[in-house]
Amino acid sequence: MQAFHVKQVSAYLDGPYGIFAGRDASRGLATFCLDKGFLRDEYDDLSDLTAVQMESVREWEMQFMEKYDYVGRLLKPGDEPSEYTDEEDIKDHLKHD
Repeated sequence: MQAFHVKQVSAYLDGPYGIFAGRDASRGLATFCLDKGFLRDEYDDLSDLTAVQMESVREWEMQFMEKYDYVGRLLKPGDEPSEYTDEEDIKDHLKHD
């Protein structure tokens, strides 16, 4: 899962999508659910989503990539954080798409 910087868009944070701030928004965006109880605080592998919902996740991701700055990715349990140069980060970003 990718992380984007959307702070410059106050409508995102102040509006209904503000519920996603600081957490993985994939499930909520895929299912069009803005209920905080529906979102997970830990890594969400999304394995229970349908093919249509996963396509929705990819479409949202494409929209975010066009509008916002990519800042990293969410780590799966057991993954270790890494320090990257900008060039290495871009390669890693493309590898996980």
